Amino acid sequence: MIPGLILALLFLTLLQFFVSYTHALILESQGHELSERACEICGFTAKPVAGNEFRRLQQLMAVCPRLAADGYKIRAVALYFGLLGLTRSLLKWWMPSAAVWIEKERGGCAYFAAADLDRRIVYSRMKMTGQES
Repeated sequence: MIPGLILALLFLTLLQFFVSYTHALILESQGHELSERACEICGFTAKPVAGNEFRRLQQLMAVCPRLAADGYKIRAVALYFGLLGLTRSLLKWWMPSAAVWIEKERGGCAYFAAADLDRRIVYSRMKMTGQES
């Protein structure tokens, strides 16, 4: 009984750190202004990005060359996005007011993916212009 309780507390503590870390990544990306080229590629017209765009942005990111330090960050945000979807499913009937917050967080995940895609586009354009000259 005690080892199970300790394991549950450990899991909840790690989950809290994970949520805090990914939330910090999302907040950091909010300061990144998307370039016109990235908005054109993504099809965005305004800054609030819908949460349902995240999977499509992940597919676009798979086409762009990966930056060295960004691989684990997008995986962490993708896991957080999935966790938010699970939480939305579980709380839909019990706490409907949480849906607004969850959608805002999912939109933040999508904006993180758009900002990362923008950085990848800029990086690949710089590499191409460096190869041409």
